This record gives sequence, C-alpha cells and structure tokens, in this order.
Amino acid sequence: QYQLVESGGGLVQPGGSLRLSCAANGFFLDGFAVGWFRQAPGKEREGVSCINSSGVRRNYADFVKGRFTISRDDAENTVYLQMNSLNAEDTGVYYCALGPCTIGSGPHIKEYHDWGQGTQVTVSS
Repeated sequence: QYQLVESGGGLVQPGGSLRLSCAANGFFLDGFAVGWFRQAPGKEREGVSCINSSGVRRNYADFVKGRFTISRDDAENTVYLQMNSLNAEDTGVYYCALGPCTIGSGPHIKEYHDWGQGTQVTVSS
C-alpha cells in the first residue's frame, strides 16, 4: 500500500489560482503515473488530469484544458496541479491517486488506487 498526501487547497475568489501538491509518503514516486480527481458536493468523483511516469504524457479533462497544468518533481517526490482562472464549478475535494495515464484518455477513476485523503478547494467571492 502506498500513501499519498494532498495539500494546497483553500478558499479562493473566482479568477484566482491555487497550486495543489500530491506528495508520496514512504515510497518513491518516480516510476508511477499519477492522476488528479475531484468530487463536488452531491456529485460523483471525476477525473481532472494525469501525468505518466516520465512526465511526457499529460491528459486533461475538457473542463480544465487551458486552465490547469499538471507537473511532477521526482526530486521532491511530488506531483503538482496548478489551477488558474478558477470558477465556482471547480469547487470540491481534490484527490490524487496512482494509476495509468494512457495516450489521449483518462484518468479513469476505476483504474486508480492508493487514494490520498483529499484537499478542499472552494471558489467563492
């Protein structure tokens, strides 16, 4: 079992930015693809973005393309999600997990495991 720890959430105004972190605890993250997901109140958890082990492949859900950027720093054992131009629909709990990041598709929630505890993002004026 691998442990991931998310951080960086908070309250931000519409149009603002946040950077989320997904840190590996007790193991080395290099060699693993990582995905970010979110769950809004009353809604199902949905895939946001993923990055493969080399960092070359990055997928984004249509609703975040052009606004969010996923990256990784294996020296820091962390994957990041830079979120810009936030709006109220981005409110929710954001989770990271381990799983595949295949060409042109995903992340698909059923393929992921070893979920972190989540970090709350609230976009409100």
